[in-house]
Amino acid sequence: MSQALRATLIGGKGFVGQHLHQALLLGGWNSYVAERDDPRLMTDDLGHVFYCAGLTADFRQRPYATVDAHVHLLSTILQRSQFASLTYLSSTRVYAGALNTSENAALTVRAHLSGDLYNMSKLMGESLCLHGGRNVRVVRLSNVYGQGMPEQNFLADILNIAAKTKKVIFRSSPDSEKDYISIADVVRFLPIIATQGEIGIYNLARGQNTTHASLAALLEQSGVSCEFENLAPCISFPSISTIKLESSFGQPGLDIANELPALFNYYTKKP
Repeated sequence: MSQALRATLIGGKGFVGQHLHQALLLGGWNSYVAERDDPRLMTDDLGHVFYCAGLTADFRQRPYATVDAHVHLLSTILQRSQFASLTYLSSTRVYAGALNTSENAALTVRAHLSGDLYNMSKLMGESLCLHGGRNVRVVRLSNVYGQGMPEQNFLADILNIAAKTKKVIFRSSPDSEKDYISIADVVRFLPIIATQGEIGIYNLARGQNTTHASLAALLEQSGVSCEFENLAPCISFPSISTIKLESSFGQPGLDIANELPALFNYYTKKP
């Protein structure tokens, strides 16, 4: 019997990290969730590192913590730790303003905008990974959905409201759209990319956008009344290229249109 693969998760108590840890254990891995100050990070062979640490909704209020999570701890591990591979979780948010969304696209950031701090720190983390001479992969995650999503998440917010009040008022236009990928697909692909992927960047996304109008229609099928504010802004994100992912490992199998009814049912039973 072959020895179990070892994984070390940094940021393993977050939404993606928790699901990944459970999926690895079910897959026969020896998976360990490390605290950021764990001395074993600098002494043990960490196996395959999944770097899930990061800030999302509150990064504007915590700029120093954002850079610390996305760059500083990562830099220390890349320089000092023993590992077979490291997979750094970045975000497709870095494509904001880009002309295309392939992994080698030229990207735009603006230091004077507070919202771009997140993108700049993620890109710095990516660059450290790719130019540090180690066996690394960068995975740019799209909008991940599933049970246990952070409450600040847009989809979690509307599902919570829908479950409690059976009525949702969207404060963005029906044409607003973004890419959603299931947490089940995320935790299926991450170990494959870590162990079989090449050094470089992978987009991990569904590859097609879902409009707010479509989300509203799905909620209405579950008995939720949906309205859109007049003159609400259109918030659209570019369609994410998944050509590299699909040519290497196949296509994500789950779709928000099929998953939303069960996810809504989960939120209706949530205390």
